[in-house]
Order: sequence, then structure tokens, then C-alpha cells
Amino acid sequence: MAPLLLPLAPLAPARAGAPARLSTDSGVWTTGSEEFRQFLATGRIEDRGLEALIRGSGWTPQELRLGLTRRYPVDVLQLSKFLNSEGGELFLLNQTRSYMPFATLGTYRLRALRSALLADAAADGELSAEGILAALPTDFRLARMEGFDGVQNTCAELRCMGADQCTSLLSWYLYLPACLQANVPR
Repeated sequence: MAPLLLPLAPLAPARAGAPARLSTDSGVWTTGSEEFRQFLATGRIEDRGLEALIRGSGWTPQELRLGLTRRYPVDVLQLSKFLNSEGGELFLLNQTRSYMPFATLGTYRLRALRSALLADAAADGELSAEGILAALPTDFRLARMEGFDGVQNTCAELRCMGADQCTSLLSWYLYLPACLQANVPR
């Protein structure tokens, strides 16, 4: 039987502290953890990539600040059991289907997301998008290329309104903690 709490395994080299990338026709924009922290704390948006992510999310900046900082209590042991189960693996696969580390092209996406979720929950027994963003050990982005359609369906299809809210990167972050809380036994 595998251990319930897995150590955070080192990942391939990546740009630490850069949880989101946005690919556009004119380039790739990386949004770092500090830009997210500043936005969540003050509402100021000084990063071009973050501004584009917000504009394409289907949410107002105020709604995002509220949703990304909302905390969801979760039992860390139960979360670990779920994420390491067959159902948890399927959940992680579905949640990362178009969401991948830039430098490693998807090799470590499940491990990266699992480790961020467990690190955030272990810190205080709660999950939040803010905490997951801060704990990601590698950079992530939505990818539109062979095998990836560039959208990330959220796990709350009945709660989102419109294509942007149902498929954007920031919506995915916003809904992820609540979806996990709903799927993990207490």
C-alpha cells in the first residue's frame, strides 16, 4: 500500500513562482506569483498577462479576488487518499487535460497539481485558489496545440455562465477548491 501523504517530489526545471502562462498570437506572457499576490491583496493589475487572463475569464476583477481567496475546509488525510486513488487520478487527469507545464510539456502536470493541492491543504487544513497558485512547483498554461484544445472545463458546469466562465484558466482555479471539497469525504 502506497503512503498516504507523498513527499513533494522535485520536478523538472521550471520557472519557480510563475503559476500561469498565457499564449497569444504575439507571444507568451508569464504571470508570476507576486503579480497574483498583488492583485489579490490590492486589486491592482500591473501585469499584461494577468490583465488578459482576467479579461478572458468572464468575471469582474472584484469577483475573481473574492473567489480566488475563498477558503474551503478539507481533511488533508482524506484529500491525500482521494488524490492517490483511481478516482483521484481520473480527477487530476480531467482537470489537467489542457493545462500543462510549459517547459516540460505535460510530463509533470499531475504530480505538480497533486503536490500543490496537498501543500496548500497541509498548511492550514483549507484549500483556496490563492494557496494552490502559491504552491505550484512549476509553471502552468492552457495549451492550444496538437492534442490540446486550449480550454479547461471547470468542474462546476452548472454554476458557470458563458463560455469564458466555463473554460478559462482563472475560472478553473476559482472552482477547483470547491470541487475538491465536494469530492473528498470528510
